[in-house]
Formats: sequence, structure tokens, C-alpha cells
Amino acid sequence: MASLMEDLIDVLEKESGEYKNLLNLSMQKTQVIVSEDLDQLAKITDEEQLIVSRINHLDTIRNEAVQDIANVLNKDVTKLKIADLIKMLEQRPEEQQKLAAASDALQSVVRNVARVNEQNRELIQNALEMVQFNMNLIQSMKAAPETANYNRGAYNTGDIIGIERKSFDAKQ
Repeated sequence: MASLMEDLIDVLEKESGEYKNLLNLSMQKTQVIVSEDLDQLAKITDEEQLIVSRINHLDTIRNEAVQDIANVLNKDVTKLKIADLIKMLEQRPEEQQKLAAASDALQSVVRNVARVNEQNRELIQNALEMVQFNMNLIQSMKAAPETANYNRGAYNTGDIIGIERKSFDAKQ
């Protein structure tokens, strides 16, 4: 049982470390979103995918460790929580303290990652709204009313108010 607890504590600490890496990337992403650097944003997103893959692997290992502990304790794994394990370790205060510290550290960093990711989501949403606003503005300028200007031959020139008719050059 002691080695199972050590395994669980170890995997919780590793997960916490990976979430700290994810938190650092998320905070870098905030700066990249603000500076609108799409190349750097793509690199950070790729790095995040690697970290998330490692977190998923550690999560699987953690679930297996909890399953093994539940089997040894003859408990239902779906109802067994880390808080329950911490309470069960009252006779072993050193392990209890390590498990509680690892669990608290993981919960804290996960909350911080969620907070920063929500902030990044809002920044991206605002950027998308600004792009949509600009697109609508450009489209509405193209649909501006024509003037009633006539040339010497008494034909309507068809000028649009506020803009000149020039085509968009995508190569520039």
C-alpha cells in the first residue's frame, strides 16, 4: 500500500509540473494574442498540444494508481477521492502531508491554467469581434450610395460616396 501511495504522489507531482509548463505557455500566449503574432501563436499551440498529450498520459497513470489503491482497500473506485485517501492516511502523517501537498499544488495550478485560458479566450473573442467589425465596415463602404454626379454627356458617373473605385491588390 505504501508503494501505491508513493506512486500516486509521484504522478500527482509530475502532473502538477506539466500543468505549470502549460500555465507558462498560456501566459506567453496572452502576450502573443495581444501582439497579434500568429506565427508565435501557432508555435505555442503546438507546444501546448505536446504538454496536453503528456498530461493525458499522466492522467491515465493516476487513474490506474487510484484503481490499484481502491482494489487494495476494497473500495469503489468511482467513489474514492483524493480527499478520502488523505483522511485514511491519519496513521501515516508523513505520507498524508505529501499527498495533501501534491493534491493542493495540482488543484491550484489547474485553477490558474483555467483562469488564464479564460482570459485568453476573451482576448481572442474580442479580436474576432474587431475583425468582424472591420469586415462589416469594408463591406458597407462598398455598398455606399452613389452620387448624382453627371458628366458632360449627361450620364451618371456612378461615384460612390467616400471611396474611390480601386481594386484590392493582394500581392502588396
